[in-house]
Amino acid sequence: MIWYNILKKKNNILIGMDTLFIEFLQNRLTRAILKAFDEKISLEDANADVALTLNESFGHYQCNNALKLSKILKENPKKIADKIIFNLNSKEDLKELFSKVEIAGPGFINITISSEYISEILNKNILDKKLGIKKIIPQKIIVEFSSPNIAKELHVGHLRSTIIGDSLARLFEFLGHDVLRLNHIGDWGTQFGMLISFLKKYHKDVLDDSKKIDLTTLTLWYKQARKLFDSDEQFKKDSQKEVVNLQSGEKNALKAWNAICDISRTAFQEIYKLLDIKLNDRGESFYNSELQNIVNDLEKKGLIEISDRAKCVFLEGYQNREGNPLPVMVQKSDGGFNYDTTDIAAFKHRCEIEKADRIIVVTDAGQALHFQMIYDLVVKAKYLDPNKTKFDHVTFGVVLGEDKKKFKTREGETTKLIDLLFAAVESAKDVLKSRLELDEKQLNEEAIKLGISAIKYSDLSNHRIKDYVFSYDKMLSLEGNTAAFLFYSYVRILSVKRKSSYNIAELLTNDKIELKHPSEISLGFHLFRFAEVLDIMSRDLLPNRLTDYLYDLATKFNCFFRDCQIIGSLEEKPRLLLSHLTEKILKQGFDILGLSPLNKM
Repeated sequence: MIWYNILKKKNNILIGMDTLFIEFLQNRLTRAILKAFDEKISLEDANADVALTLNESFGHYQCNNALKLSKILKENPKKIADKIIFNLNSKEDLKELFSKVEIAGPGFINITISSEYISEILNKNILDKKLGIKKIIPQKIIVEFSSPNIAKELHVGHLRSTIIGDSLARLFEFLGHDVLRLNHIGDWGTQFGMLISFLKKYHKDVLDDSKKIDLTTLTLWYKQARKLFDSDEQFKKDSQKEVVNLQSGEKNALKAWNAICDISRTAFQEIYKLLDIKLNDRGESFYNSELQNIVNDLEKKGLIEISDRAKCVFLEGYQNREGNPLPVMVQKSDGGFNYDTTDIAAFKHRCEIEKADRIIVVTDAGQALHFQMIYDLVVKAKYLDPNKTKFDHVTFGVVLGEDKKKFKTREGETTKLIDLLFAAVESAKDVLKSRLELDEKQLNEEAIKLGISAIKYSDLSNHRIKDYVFSYDKMLSLEGNTAAFLFYSYVRILSVKRKSSYNIAELLTNDKIELKHPSEISLGFHLFRFAEVLDIMSRDLLPNRLTDYLYDLATKFNCFFRDCQIIGSLEEKPRLLLSHLTEKILKQGFDILGLSPLNKM
C-alpha cells in the first residue's frame, strides 16, 4: 500500500488523510451512490468505478456508475448521475477539492480537481524526500531475478529478467519495504559431473589454480564435455561418479566445483557492475541438504506417488498433450533430484525461514506452467500459506531482432549479453560525439550512462509479456518514448535552474507553486499522480506503467516550457519550483528504473 497525503484547508488548518487520492475519491463516490439510492442497490453495485479521463479537457477523473446502475434501477443514467453529484456536492469538506463536477455524454460524471488543491499538495510534496509517498508498514519482499547457469555465459535472453527484476526491487525499496534480491543460480546437477570429469582429464592446471581461464573458454569446454557425455560411455560413467562425489561432499569434487563457480561468477559480476545491479547469489546448491527432507515430508503427507520408479506428486487439473496426468517429479528413479525439488525447497525456505510476505519470481513465459504447478504443490503441502504470503510469477516475452525473429548473431548463435551492452555503449558514443565536446574519459563515462540506460528503458517501456524489437537507433533517438528523450527534458530543467538568479533552497522556504496557466495545471496534475502510478506498478508489476508516466511527464514539461515563460517572467519563482519538482520526480523515476541521467546533452 502506498500512502499519499491528502490535504484539505479548513479554518486555516491542514487536515491529513493517509490514502491515495483516487481511493479517497472512490470512497466518497461510493458513499454518495449509497446515500442516493439507499436500499435499492447492493454494496457491490454501489462500489464506485473511477478512472482517469481520456481527455484532460473534460476533467481529471471519471465515474461511470450511472450507466451501470441504469440497468438495475431502470432509470435514465443522466438522472442517476445527477443524484450522485447532488450527494457528492452535499459534503462540506469536498467543496474546495473540486472546481467542477459535471455530467457528460450518456451519463459519465467528470470531476475536475481545483488547481488550488493540486498546488497545495505539490507544495507539500516538494519538501518531502519521499515525494508524497507516506510511511508504510514494511513487508519482507523477495525478488528472484536474472538466475543464470554456471558455466554458461549470460545471453540476450537474460536481459529482460535482470532489468525487470532490478526495477521491481528498486520500486519496493523506494516504497520502504525490506527487499531481498536473489540470484537463483543454476550451480548444481549432472552438468557439473561432466565438467569436473572433463577438467580432471584435460585441464588439471585449472583445478590447481596454475592456469586462469575466462567464462567463454569454460562455456566452450562445457559444450565439448556434453558431446563426450553423449558419445563416450566411459566418460559418461566417470561424470556420473563425479556427480555422486559432489553430492556426498567429496573434497576434490567440491574444490573443482568451486573453481568452476568462481570463473562464472567473476564474469557475471562484470555484467552486473556495468548494469549497476546488485544481487545476492544463492545457488541451487544452497538447498541441497534439504531435498531429501522435502521428499520424506511429502511422503508423510501422502502426496507422493511412484511413476516409472520416480517419486511424483500429481496435482488436480494438470495434463500433458496426450491428456494423461502431468506430474511434478520430486525424485528421479536413480535417487537424484531436479529443479522441481529445488524450487519446492526454495519456496519452503522463503516462507518458513525468511518469513516472506511476498515472493516475486521473474522468468520468461516458458516457465509459467512449471511455477504454477510448484506453487499449487507448496500450497497443498502447507509450505506456503496464501493468506500470509503472496506469490507473483512475473513473466516476459522474448527480444526480437529487426527482422522480427529471435535476436541472434549473424552466425545464428544466441547473442552474448556483454556484446550487446558494449555495442550499445559504442552507439551512444557516436551520438554524444555529434552533440558534445568531451575528453576521452568523460566520453566513456557518459556513453556508459546513455548506452546502458537506453537498453534498460527500451526494455522496460515495452509491456513485459509481449515480445519487442531491439534497435540501437530507436533506443538512442531524441524523439519518441526513449531514455534519450527523457534525459534531454531533464537536462533542460537543469539548464533553466542554472540560468535563473534565484536560489532554489530559498524559494522552497519562502515561495509556493501556483498553478494558473492550462499547461501549468496539466503538468501539476501529472505530478500529483506520481504516488498513484507507483501504487499501480506495485500491484500489477508492469514497469511500463512508470515509463509511460515519465514520458508523459517529460512531454507535459516541454509543453509548459513552450507555453509559459520562466526566466524573467512575473511568475518565475512559482514556475521554477514547478520545474524543480518535475526534476525531482523525473530523477526518482530514473532511479526506480535503474537509469543514470546525463547532466548535459
